Amino acid sequence: MTAQQFTVILFHTSNHAFRAEKVLKNSGISCKLVPVPRHLSSECGVCLRIEQSMQEAAVPILKTSHVEINEIHRA
Repeated sequence: MTAQQFTVILFHTSNHAFRAEKVLKNSGISCKLVPVPRHLSSECGVCLRIEQSMQEAAVPILKTSHVEINEIHRA
């Protein structure tokens, strides 16, 4: 069995993270708000975790919805 691969999306503010979660869930993309790993950033306390396979679908949806993305990392 292989471990599921995730992508974490970081935002400048927690408000952007909360909005991103709402936008993606309304679009049918499974996601979860999680604490930002300390080795990635200390700017905003939460980030959004999605399956890596959903990254290509999620990013354009967030951009179209005017949600500003700070960084994207594979977790």
